[in-house]
Amino acid sequence: MFKKVYYSLAIIFATSIFSGYAQGDTPVISAKIIPDSITIGDQFELKVTIDKSLVQVVEFPLFEDNKLGGVIEILSEGQIDTISKEGKDIKIQKRYLLTAFDAGHYSLGRFPMMFADKNIIDTIWSKEDMFLKVSTFEIDTTKQKIHDIKLPMKAPMKFGEVSGYILCGCLVALIIGFIIFYIIRRRANRPLIGKRKEVLPPHVIAIKALEELKCKKIWQSSKHKLYYTSLIDILREYVEGRYGVHAMEMTSEEIIVALKDKDLTAKNIDELRDLLSISDLVKFAKVLPDADQNEINYDKVYYFVEETKYVEIDVDNKEKGEI
Repeated sequence: MFKKVYYSLAIIFATSIFSGYAQGDTPVISAKIIPDSITIGDQFELKVTIDKSLVQVVEFPLFEDNKLGGVIEILSEGQIDTISKEGKDIKIQKRYLLTAFDAGHYSLGRFPMMFADKNIIDTIWSKEDMFLKVSTFEIDTTKQKIHDIKLPMKAPMKFGEVSGYILCGCLVALIIGFIIFYIIRRRANRPLIGKRKEVLPPHVIAIKALEELKCKKIWQSSKHKLYYTSLIDILREYVEGRYGVHAMEMTSEEIIVALKDKDLTAKNIDELRDLLSISDLVKFAKVLPDADQNEINYDKVYYFVEETKYVEIDVDNKEKGEI
């Protein structure tokens, strides 16, 4: 009942096929299907047991398309296990896991093996035939009412099934909202968080700094160099903010040259030159002006700021100008 059976042996004694069997008894094969009656689709087992001598060689068959008898499907093959061993005799066993999907009665014949013993090579068979009954399900259509196929039941939706989508949607909406908010704030020239910091005019910053310097009474503590450094730094920062020149990085003469094309009077230029010169003498030549001179220089800086500051004035046509 086997459609095709393939065998492989390491040595083929082609010239010894018809030699006598006096070399020893042939192995005894027992093949049994357990159980021999199944329902279609059930799994069952084929157990093959061989009693042989240690010197005898047997080879299990390889089945075409992995099927037994052409219809019985082989799902898996077990390892060859040694069941018992006594002297020169040994009993081995191999199990096959099978299934069948066609109903019927099957006579599978005897299980074949390739046998080799010294100069003997032959095919030997199990001593009993194998039988299998495959039954199908019986349905009494006279008693069994036939119903239409029911549609799948709708399971209630749980929050956990959609929570991930809701979270992703909220995150995307938050990102889009942040981008829109950022663009609006940038176009309005406002900071991302908080109110826009008020930018004070240069003259307001300078007057406040002069008042703070006066309150510190630095020159009264004989710190003339620190006093003039602070005083002239206030002046330099004002000039830089008011006229757009890099006064903090320039020398005294470079500042005067940079301001010549600005709207300053000759008096303003002369006073600025005097202030810068006195500051240089104190810082580098260690000149020590007296108290009256310190007060006068402070006033010069103050009035220089007041005279040159940018002022917005209202006229009938609401134009803005500078004085």
